[in-house]
Amino acid sequence: MALERTLSIIKPDATRRNLTGAVNAKLEGAGLRIVAQRRVRLTTAQAEAFYAVHRERPFFRDLVTFMVSGPVVAQVLEGENAVARNREVMGATNPANAAPGTIRKEFAESIEANSVHGSDSAENAAIEIAFFFSGLDIVG
Repeated sequence: MALERTLSIIKPDATRRNLTGAVNAKLEGAGLRIVAQRRVRLTTAQAEAFYAVHRERPFFRDLVTFMVSGPVVAQVLEGENAVARNREVMGATNPANAAPGTIRKEFAESIEANSVHGSDSAENAAIEIAFFFSGLDIVG
């Protein structure tokens, strides 16, 4: 087991419905610690930069539009194998395929409005965390 950090974003569909506490309870219940947290409203340029890896995909423009539609809660999670653990707690991208008890199964409205984002690797977690936080923001 390795102590890791990963990025989690509570997306606009979940913040609009005041689900931040419920999502955080699931994350913490899974053994993840929230060591940094910030509620922000992304600009179009910020959302485009964050999701630049998807720029050539057909869903890119809709994703950016969705992510700027309301505030998000960006947070750094810490724990044993945090990347994999967070992805397990989030559930499948498509909530119809997500396991019972996962964040997406319980809270997602659709495959697009699926309530949360999580880093997919330790390498990407480091990049994504640095996008939203400086080292001074993270309190372990």
